[in-house]
Amino acid sequence: GNSAGDFTPLLQEARNGHDVVEWLARQPYCDGKVSMWGGSYAGYDQWATAKEFPPHLATIVPVASPKPGVDYPMQHNMFYSYDTQWLTFVSGHTSQESIFGDSSFWIAQFRHWYEAHAPFAELDRYIGNPSPIFQTWIAHPAQDAYWDGFSPTPAEYAKLALPILTICGQYDGDQPGALAYYDEHMQHGSAAAKDRHYLVIGPWDHAGTRTPKADVGGLKFGKAALLDMNALHKAWYDWTMKGAAKPDFLKDKVAFYVTGEEAWRYAPTLQAVTARRDTWYLDSVAARANDVFAAGDLQRDRPGHGEPDHYAYDPLDTRSAAWEQEESPNGLTDQRGVMLAGGNALFYHSPVFAADTDIAGFFRLQAWISLDQPDTDIAVSVFEVKPDGSSVFLTSDAMRARYRKGLRKGELATPGEIERYDFDRFTFVARRIAKGSRLRLAVGPINSMYAEKNYNAGGVVAAESGKDARTVTVSLYHDARHPSGLSVPIAAVSSVAGHSTRECARFRSARPRRRLRWH
Repeated sequence: GNSAGDFTPLLQEARNGHDVVEWLARQPYCDGKVSMWGGSYAGYDQWATAKEFPPHLATIVPVASPKPGVDYPMQHNMFYSYDTQWLTFVSGHTSQESIFGDSSFWIAQFRHWYEAHAPFAELDRYIGNPSPIFQTWIAHPAQDAYWDGFSPTPAEYAKLALPILTICGQYDGDQPGALAYYDEHMQHGSAAAKDRHYLVIGPWDHAGTRTPKADVGGLKFGKAALLDMNALHKAWYDWTMKGAAKPDFLKDKVAFYVTGEEAWRYAPTLQAVTARRDTWYLDSVAARANDVFAAGDLQRDRPGHGEPDHYAYDPLDTRSAAWEQEESPNGLTDQRGVMLAGGNALFYHSPVFAADTDIAGFFRLQAWISLDQPDTDIAVSVFEVKPDGSSVFLTSDAMRARYRKGLRKGELATPGEIERYDFDRFTFVARRIAKGSRLRLAVGPINSMYAEKNYNAGGVVAAESGKDARTVTVSLYHDARHPSGLSVPIAAVSSVAGHSTRECARFRSARPRRRLRWH
């Protein structure tokens, strides 16, 4: 509003949060214990405040918390077009809600920039809101000290002593950030503090982490998914601030919802949700992997033995804009991106599952790849393909080739050199794969008006434009010397014996970011 000073998104929340907590603690209506609540930006605020250690902060409940540099304003060191939309929302002295919510405006602006093959660095100018913050962000394209400064350090995690309830969703664009905070606290926190950190992962999108819904992106869930978040929060505050009993829903340190089974399961750690890992090796014959209907194979018995598969990606191809501008409500079941790939991606299918098979945790893909250009962006996605041919998106990962050895330092690829690319940042998924279904692995380029475009030339990506564009051929190898394989996390049974969805009844209540596309 009319308060003085300049607002710098994300950066000043830590000290401001500390001061607000301590101001509240001095008020006559306060008993000296202050909690924080909120999701998305207000989830980030809690971690930023906690690392300042206000003496009267009693507990935090960070929900769908983005972690700067991990999932916002970039993920896998790739920026989003959405960054300019959000920065417009927080421009000025008050939030710009009307223009922020005008999807037709943003679709038109992003498409105009995309089809002009303009540099990503000019996107803020294209949408009519030049932003020094945007320019500062894109000046830090890799993980570095700038992004480290937003979040707790290992020493600060070690010092945290307050109880924490982390909540996120399987289909939430900020799941990677929320789980990164959780993982880092588990890695660096004290034993006592980790014992008071609980994690809930539900079948929700971004908004659903606050108000769960029975359906997301074309999927429908059971009643157990509809947690009454207000009741869960109140029970948490009563326990941590008033000495009441622990919330009944929190039966172990990690609660995760298995779609398909439509039930909650529990585990003592996030790693313990996975009982074992099954490796499915990639293979194909007669270069059929470019055809989604023929496709290559995922096989358990041995590494592949076929010749390498190839796809070519021309960054000047803008055909995907025509269907991307249609905001489908069925984003998890819509197969248009797969069907329109037109030979410009690779597909591998498993045999049908002979029985229901529960997966939970994080997929991994080890792929042996060579490029004929110094750089490109590669997306990998996993789907369940049902007996009737419909599909369900499960999880995805992506990599900018120059960061194949780590996110902190880029190293351009040597054209023609075969290297192992480890895709090990898939999002969390927990689902019952039905008997008769198959897994589909898709590998292809990122070419979307909602993402920073890599023109494959090897320069500063944000500064590259259509004049720098190079068509790249990506070759994926799967033979005895190059055993490309998909690691599938098989779910553990619940750590809570006899648990059923009925036990969740007391907690029932009557922004999803777009996934990166290939085309």
